[in-house]
Amino acid sequence: FPYTTLFRSFVLITRIHNPAYAESGSMYSLYLARESIHGAFLLLESDLIYEQRALSIMLENPAENLLLLSGETGAGDEVYVEADKDRRLLAMSKRRERLQTGIAGELVGISKVSPALYEAMCAYAGDYFRENNSLHLDYETDAMVAAGRTVPVQVITVSDLLWSEIDDAVHYRRAIEIDRLIRARDAAN
Repeated sequence: FPYTTLFRSFVLITRIHNPAYAESGSMYSLYLARESIHGAFLLLESDLIYEQRALSIMLENPAENLLLLSGETGAGDEVYVEADKDRRLLAMSKRRERLQTGIAGELVGISKVSPALYEAMCAYAGDYFRENNSLHLDYETDAMVAAGRTVPVQVITVSDLLWSEIDDAVHYRRAIEIDRLIRARDAAN
């Protein structure tokens, strides 16, 4: 199925090309979309499988800015999220020991982003790109955390959420098992 055919089939899809993909982080790709984004949106990482309820939880929650977290996965590439007592984002790290207080859960890769948060993320990123002469900046652990200091970002933890990231062969094998569990859970409901 050719790539160009896919985009002709789905006319509501807008492609944003990142010519510096190999030398940049996820925030630069998101930054390049700023002329095309005109409202609140769900930011979905493309290398995930997850239960459908993950999207329902995000869409039904009244928070303007929201990160979906899960309980411990043991997947080996976790991003831990620190939140305050009001469940507001404080920090994220792949290294648990870098976080100060309560770890609220693991980042799933599904976020609800308001125009104010996106604008703050892009402002932070633009300054970073200019000051550091580098495009390597991640949207979650860098830009969202920085923007969250001025635009509150809530977190919601679904401790039993079934999901998997797929970055490599080990993740792929895990994703096959998670898919089986999702199907079994769906059949039981």
